[in-house]
Amino acid sequence: MTDFLRQAHIVSPEVLRRPILIIGAGGIGSPTALALAKMGCSKIRVYDFDIVEAHNLPNQFYCEGDLGKAKVDALADVAQLLTGVTLEGVRERIVDQRLSGVVISAVDTMESRKAIWRNGVRYNPQVPFFLDARMGAEVCTVYSVRPVDPDDVVFYDATLYSDAEALEDPCTARAIIYNVFGAAALLANQVKKFAMGEELPREIHFDLKTLTLITK
Repeated sequence: MTDFLRQAHIVSPEVLRRPILIIGAGGIGSPTALALAKMGCSKIRVYDFDIVEAHNLPNQFYCEGDLGKAKVDALADVAQLLTGVTLEGVRERIVDQRLSGVVISAVDTMESRKAIWRNGVRYNPQVPFFLDARMGAEVCTVYSVRPVDPDDVVFYDATLYSDAEALEDPCTARAIIYNVFGAAALLANQVKKFAMGEELPREIHFDLKTLTLITK
């Protein structure tokens, strides 16, 4: 049985037992699921419809033996091996499903983010806390809002734009492993703050190239 003694004064597993839903098992979702499981979260469900490919190996939590497997199946195996947590993987695209629990958006496109927010999260009382991570190269931004709070809704609505307006990094500069770990750390820390009733910034932006961290 896992002993959480060394983090007992930071967060107790007892407050981490609420369901967590992660949408996306790629560069953000895979390490975040493992970080949360290691932290003590035991009710984690991950949605992803993709398979593990060779270009995923350097910046996602998979190995060569996972090539060709569904990401959610490979991630469930890794989580069981490294944490003992039985992660529920669902090979399915989230489009218009009504969601529940703490929801973490770890998707690749703005269109997906808008669909998740507008169809499944916005003003949904079954989602007490919503996080959205956006990452590219050495930069990451994490948004954290309460979907039934009108001020939070207005704030997050303003962060949504079209994929055509998004700045796209060259395919050889889209992701690197240490930025992936940084994003997972910020998301796990926000989940901990929410569980413990601590003050939560709505926006965290960090740039590892310039070593800057901005919160709002």
